[in-house]
Amino acid sequence: MAREIIGEQLSLNLKRFYPVAPEKVWRAWTDPKALGQWFRPNASFSVPVAQADVRVGGRFRVLMLNAKGEEFDLNGIYREVVSARKLVMTWGWSNQSEHESLVTVDFLPLHGGTQLELRHEKYRDFENEPTHEQGWNGALDKLETHLQASGA
Repeated sequence: MAREIIGEQLSLNLKRFYPVAPEKVWRAWTDPKALGQWFRPNASFSVPVAQADVRVGGRFRVLMLNAKGEEFDLNGIYREVVSARKLVMTWGWSNQSEHESLVTVDFLPLHGGTQLELRHEKYRDFENEPTHEQGWNGALDKLETHLQASGA
């Protein structure tokens, strides 16, 4: 994991290895049903809405609810889509429409599995940066659990 500060913007880089083919990890990121099962920071959140129109210019949306019933409505537009290899998407919260960041996910074949490399850049939330990192790590942990449970 690496963090960079460029001007007034943060960048977070994470790497994870999953012992399944890139196509299976890709499917977890691009199938709305699968996305709704793992894309949340921890088990106290639920995902009642997950949408993904995976094509350049297509939109995604993930609505998360915490245990208190508070909504966290995430959405973005796919900027680059290379099947089972790369996703680049904008990232924004509906309550913070004035700022949009960028997420790049690479799915690299490695030793019979997938090296996932995630870069979240151009976000400005310095105060909540540790929470941001915890959220991504929690989601990537949930992805691992999802891949194991789905027999991927």
